[in-house]
Amino acid sequence: MAPMLTVTLAHPGVLDALEGAADGVPAQVRLVGWDPADPLPDGVAPADVAAVVLARADRDRLRALETLPALRLVQLPSAGFEHALAHAPVRAALCNARGVHDAGTAELAVGLLLAAQRGIDDAVRDAQEGVWRPRERRSLADRRVMVLGHGSIGAAVARRLEPFEVVVVRVARTARVEDGAVVHGADELARLLPTVDAVVVVLPLTEATRGLLDAAALAALPDGALVVNVGRGAVVDTDALVAEVTAGRLRAALDVVDPEPLPADHPLWRAPGVILTPHVGGASDATVPRMAALVRAQVTALATGTALRNVVREPREDRS
Repeated sequence: MAPMLTVTLAHPGVLDALEGAADGVPAQVRLVGWDPADPLPDGVAPADVAAVVLARADRDRLRALETLPALRLVQLPSAGFEHALAHAPVRAALCNARGVHDAGTAELAVGLLLAAQRGIDDAVRDAQEGVWRPRERRSLADRRVMVLGHGSIGAAVARRLEPFEVVVVRVARTARVEDGAVVHGADELARLLPTVDAVVVVLPLTEATRGLLDAAALAALPDGALVVNVGRGAVVDTDALVAEVTAGRLRAALDVVDPEPLPADHPLWRAPGVILTPHVGGASDATVPRMAALVRAQVTALATGTALRNVVREPREDRS
């Protein structure tokens, strides 16, 4: 008889979705609700846990997993994984949630683009005051929109933009042709920025991307250009962006900021031409069922000895 595999899940919605699904997990898999910020539940020993599915992957939670000697899988809740590399136990496979948040984040990116271009934010504020103020606004059609970061989410943004009759300028770390579309390399960024009407940032935060859109990069954008950030706040230099939007030269629609959460007295709250949403790109009702489907695939792979999905770091012996 195959040994029982204990899998802990920190998100109660994912646990409920798996327990309530007709096509559930293999019989030898035991699902247990647990957040690594808390003690293990009664009846679960550290040596029992084979896989941990996180809802938050901060340093302390990741380091708490070192106490689990039989750990084989750490499943992150996000597509970004760089923050976890220094803290997750190396003896376990580290997997990200690539694909889970694509639709929600891409939808929000397009929504922010449309809202900013068509002045929907201004119309909402006017409605609260009972003001009828029609104005001609910028279209999204016929614009050049850069998607900066052409991974899974960036590709989803690009697919959704194409029906809006825009020219999509794809930029990633390395140049390539992907599904018939040209993806420019990051070394072309300075040349491309003056040619676009909007930039959608979909980059993870790494040492290479931190502050990538700095004062010089933002200055390269044409007057009136729109910066949309649904990636990570620190990819954009906040002070430089505040200077540009305060001067009225650029506009911004931001789901992520630096610092985050944004302090109540931060100038971005009151800057002209800025739309802010509170980091809700992946917060849609599509997220839980998609995360549950990924977890089901992962625990089935553990139980059957087949390949895990979305492995960003293979397990290795800890020589520390």
